[in-house]
Amino acid sequence: MDAKQYLDGVRIVTMAQNVPGPLAAARLREAGARVTKIEPPAGDPFLLVSPAWYAEMHAGIQVERMDLKAESGQTRIAELLDGADVFVTSQRPSALTRLCLDADTLRSRFSRLRLLRIVGSVRDPERPGHDLTYQAQRGCLGDAMPRTLAADVMASERAFAATLALLRQPAGSVMDVGLVESLDPLLAPLRHGLTAPGGTFGGGTPRYRLYNAKLGRVAVAALETHFEIRLYEHLELPLGSDPSARFLEQTAAEWEEWAHQRDIPIVAVRDMD
Repeated sequence: MDAKQYLDGVRIVTMAQNVPGPLAAARLREAGARVTKIEPPAGDPFLLVSPAWYAEMHAGIQVERMDLKAESGQTRIAELLDGADVFVTSQRPSALTRLCLDADTLRSRFSRLRLLRIVGSVRDPERPGHDLTYQAQRGCLGDAMPRTLAADVMASERAFAATLALLRQPAGSVMDVGLVESLDPLLAPLRHGLTAPGGTFGGGTPRYRLYNAKLGRVAVAALETHFEIRLYEHLELPLGSDPSARFLEQTAAEWEEWAHQRDIPIVAVRDMD
């Protein structure tokens, strides 16, 4: 068995939509689990948002569309859950109750099943939202739209880890993953002032900052003392002085090569590939 296939024989059923659940399911499939995704008759709404990413996340996953309010849908999901180890959801608790897919009902019907619920917030699971509102709620937003779906991706990682933990728990166990709470580790640097304006990682020191180059920009991360000393020695500048003018002398690509030859952590700022 491949080292990455450590979930061989594990069966996952998921009806989690959009990004966090499917991204976690993709990780579980890569680890060897057999994953079946249940979608409503019209499909996962994220398919219309990004067909390419949807296809990437669902590669190797069996997708079945069904109306869970209809008898045929109820019969089919019962068949799937009867042989599953973990059931992953992203619907609000009230919706799961209406579909008879709440924790108490599942425990009474499926003796081996464990339940993972992905919700907006563990503290307020009925409140609607998406990545943007979750980031706004936790203070992660600046003046521009976020460059990545931080809450979605962080929650997917927690959902993956929670599934592994559930598999070590007795049947009937339930775990919740909140997107709002998943952002907490990202907030520690800001909470401690490190990435705040003027903080060590927020542009407050010349050795850890972005600079304009003759063409493009460079990221300088000479954080440790030995890197800082080496940087200023090779720039021929006083230690701790502002090197902005020097970086305008060459292009970002040239500075990256210059730094590579001198073992200094500087790279050109790149656009997404």
